[in-house]
Amino acid sequence: MYHSTGKKVHILLHPELGETKWDKIINAFIIFLIISNVLVVMLETVSSLHQEYKTFFYYFDLVSVIIFSVEYVLRVWTCNHDPKYSNGILGRVKYIFSLEGLIDLLAILPFYVHVVVGLDLRILRILRLLRFLRLFRLTAYMKSAKMIKNVFVKRASDLKLSVVLILILIIISSSIIYFAEHEAQPNVFSSIPATLWYALVTLTTVGFGDMIPVTFVGKLMTGVIMLSGVAIFALPAGIITAGFLEEVQYMRGRKHVKCPECGKSFIPDHTEHGH
Repeated sequence: MYHSTGKKVHILLHPELGETKWDKIINAFIIFLIISNVLVVMLETVSSLHQEYKTFFYYFDLVSVIIFSVEYVLRVWTCNHDPKYSNGILGRVKYIFSLEGLIDLLAILPFYVHVVVGLDLRILRILRLLRFLRLFRLTAYMKSAKMIKNVFVKRASDLKLSVVLILILIIISSSIIYFAEHEAQPNVFSSIPATLWYALVTLTTVGFGDMIPVTFVGKLMTGVIMLSGVAIFALPAGIITAGFLEEVQYMRGRKHVKCPECGKSFIPDHTEHGH
């Protein structure tokens, strides 16, 4: 009885495992509650609304935390039905410190910190939005999530090289601008580390305007840095795009294979291309 009840609760909390309407209803309700909490956190920052509906906001948060707390406890209790956390108490501890468990914990932790310690962490309730990450476990998202992971894994070396090139360009740019502008603006371009901020916002073509060159050489080099930034920051985007195209072509090229024993067709899950 205990085991079967836990399994049923586990399936209800994981709609990708079940096919009943209650799985979908509970999941839809949780998603609705998450969205409502985020909206309430945003509306609370409007002083007029906060003063007028202060009581409503408080009780809404209280009810939400109770529901999320019950859900969290049930998830910890039933996590042993997942093969990854099947080892009794140790399995539950492993779940608590997993990414999924920590996300659920962060959704309710600010309320209890405020009640016990008195520290107001209401704004951290926005962390409940992280619970949307749970949707990536659904079947509809699994292929896309796996494809994204494959792209970054296979292109890791290329992406690391592009990051190194960007860092080198930032250091070189800040050094050049420092020597060009330091004498004219010693307080603004006081050191190379201080000029790193200027190089970063210039290379990304953001340009906040808090550090502006006034010398001819400084302005000339700023133009070169901006043009270089457009080219250099396009590298990671190009690498990722090429990786996605390669992965899509690979996925399309995979063929169904028939099982010699049962006759059912399936797509083999290869870890590497060419196998």
